Amino acid sequence: MTTKIHLDTDFGGDIDDLAALALLLKWPDVEISGITTVAEEGGRRAGYARFARQLADRSDIAVAAGADVAGGSFRWTPTYPPEAEFWPEPVAPAPGSLDAALSLLKDSIDAGAVVIGIGPCTNLALLDQRYPGILRQTTVCLLGGYVFPPRPSRSVWGNESDYNFQMDVAAAQHVLTHCQPTIVPLHVTVETSLRHMHLPALEAAGGLSTLIARQARAYELAGELEEIDRDRSVDLPSDFINHLYDPLGCAVALGWNEVVIEELPLQVTVEDGWLHERVAEGDTPARVVTQVDGQAFDELWLNLVSG
Repeated sequence: MTTKIHLDTDFGGDIDDLAALALLLKWPDVEISGITTVAEEGGRRAGYARFARQLADRSDIAVAAGADVAGGSFRWTPTYPPEAEFWPEPVAPAPGSLDAALSLLKDSIDAGAVVIGIGPCTNLALLDQRYPGILRQTTVCLLGGYVFPPRPSRSVWGNESDYNFQMDVAAAQHVLTHCQPTIVPLHVTVETSLRHMHLPALEAAGGLSTLIARQARAYELAGELEEIDRDRSVDLPSDFINHLYDPLGCAVALGWNEVVIEELPLQVTVEDGWLHERVAEGDTPARVVTQVDGQAFDELWLNLVSG
């Protein structure tokens, strides 16, 4: 049976959004009903998503540019890696109206799609404000949150390092309190690894896989790994490049079973401008991924994407 999904993504920044799209395109019996981009800058992210779509020979997938940084919702103005190193040719932006993006999201939901959010929650919050209650009727999987700290030997990041939810705190709080999503938080996503040993297989596979390998090499050369505390994160592989955050969120949404999902009473608060998710008796139950076999996922992702 085919599973319809809608991908809401901040494509074109960190390389794991591309890795997530590649996974979805190779996952058996999946139909991507649409892609919306968030934390946009005049359609730049939508342009990257369209380029990747065309490289995979999937121009049939609708892409729409969603909430833009010009709207003032975001904590930071996102930066982008150097385009000449990350992309094989100049990529034209694909601007569009927010209305069109929200309509694409609604059309996907009306068609029964699972919504996978692998960026800030802004588009989803705006959709629910326009159509009150729509998220409660939708299966939603969110990549984000800091319910428990990571293993110290794997990552020393704290709550403020949870980019997706902290980027637009008001939107994240709205979504978490107006639907019952499955949450794939930071402490499990850092158990995954994109590694140098994966690159030859990716480069040999062509298409999006080769682009992932290109961006992985450029990502390291651009100094993106400086925020990793390797002295304390001793359980990271020696050839570590990046975490496969977003691909893991997509796999969970599609029912990959090498994870533990628990229903936890989750309290969501905003303190000094930062979102906090805590387990607290009496609060609304949420489905939270609490454990993952990171190595098994790395192998699954590589095998599917390299084909």
